[in-house]
Amino acid sequence: MLRLVIVMAALLTALPAVAGAQQRFLTEEAAVTRILDVANERMALMPGVAATKWQTHAPVADPKREQVVIEHSGDLAPPFGLSAEPVEGVFEVQVRLAREWEETLTRQWQARGFHYTGPVPNLTQEVRPQLDTITTQMLRALYLAAPVLRRPGFAEHYARLAETHLHAAGWSSAGRQQLLAALAGIRPRPSPALQRVAATQVLRVGVTGDYAPFSVESGGTLSGADIELAQRLAEHLHAQPVFIRTSWRSLVQDLRDDDFDLAMGGVSVTPERSAQGAFSIPYASGGKTILARCADASRYHDLEQVDRRKVRVIVNPGGTNEQYVREHLHRAQIRVYGDNRTIFDELRAGRADVMITDDTEADLQAHRHPDLCRALAGTLTHADKAILIRKDAALVEAVNGWLKETIAAGEPARLLHENLAR
Repeated sequence: MLRLVIVMAALLTALPAVAGAQQRFLTEEAAVTRILDVANERMALMPGVAATKWQTHAPVADPKREQVVIEHSGDLAPPFGLSAEPVEGVFEVQVRLAREWEETLTRQWQARGFHYTGPVPNLTQEVRPQLDTITTQMLRALYLAAPVLRRPGFAEHYARLAETHLHAAGWSSAGRQQLLAALAGIRPRPSPALQRVAATQVLRVGVTGDYAPFSVESGGTLSGADIELAQRLAEHLHAQPVFIRTSWRSLVQDLRDDDFDLAMGGVSVTPERSAQGAFSIPYASGGKTILARCADASRYHDLEQVDRRKVRVIVNPGGTNEQYVREHLHRAQIRVYGDNRTIFDELRAGRADVMITDDTEADLQAHRHPDLCRALAGTLTHADKAILIRKDAALVEAVNGWLKETIAAGEPARLLHENLAR
């Protein structure tokens, strides 16, 4: 299920243009808004098209040209990971509504005299290149929003948003409904992940945004060592990063549903995840350790001391922390707490006694909060952190090639150190 979105700078107004720019999750509404804005931009060009045809005495209807535009969109769809026929349906609606608006304007000019504000554009040299760019923008927007578009009730849910964003002259209530209905038919088409990244120039990165120092969302902005790594990886692949919200509980399912191309943010290598995707070479290692209030840390220096009836162990749901706790603690009181960003406040406030978590996160929290300490100097387990990738051999090879050079340059370790110190 899609949980994300940021919007583009060049062809995609909502995407950050350069590495180092502020990064945000792509929201579902932003993904749909982008489609509507592109469609509105297309409609806004139609008075210029009608004016050009009026002055050159060309017929408004041009069935051959219309068919070329529609079929071209279908030809572009598969490299973008989309089925051709539904994409052609979206463009057929836009082309037809555009022609109907041109015909309306022509009738008005016939009745009242020609009136067009500004210079009449050149259809071949000015308008059609703009329309070609808009076609590419639309394909990319459809690709990013595809998981939302296929959701039941999509057209009804976004009717009000369409009313707001499809505001150019030429749109009617019926026209908006027809476009939404066509958008609801968009369906993905399986395609090699690396080829799709190259075609769309977009790298979709799944992150939880709740696991410092790897990825954390604060004030709507994403930061962390893996956010910076993801930007550099996208740049290496000549793409722009789009960050998709996922959770530890849904991570594997979201990957399977093709909500993103790869997942980063401190993902531990596990057999379960390896069965559903492919892991890159590791770029960090660590293990589970015990975190407690400093005043009580001496009471919990091993697992036996933790696994007692009156000990309250707090854990975030769905990830390797909960899996470890469920497998190894049988007497302690286990409390599942859903917000990984505030879970440590529960520990500090005395509403829990212990948290078992990765040593990197434990060190970060101990650094940030002097009242929290590692109760165990070492680790209970050993685990590698790696990039979880869709099972696409070419994409895995490309990621590993970049990652080997990045590790050799010491970048992952440096970024982790910098983010631990913040």
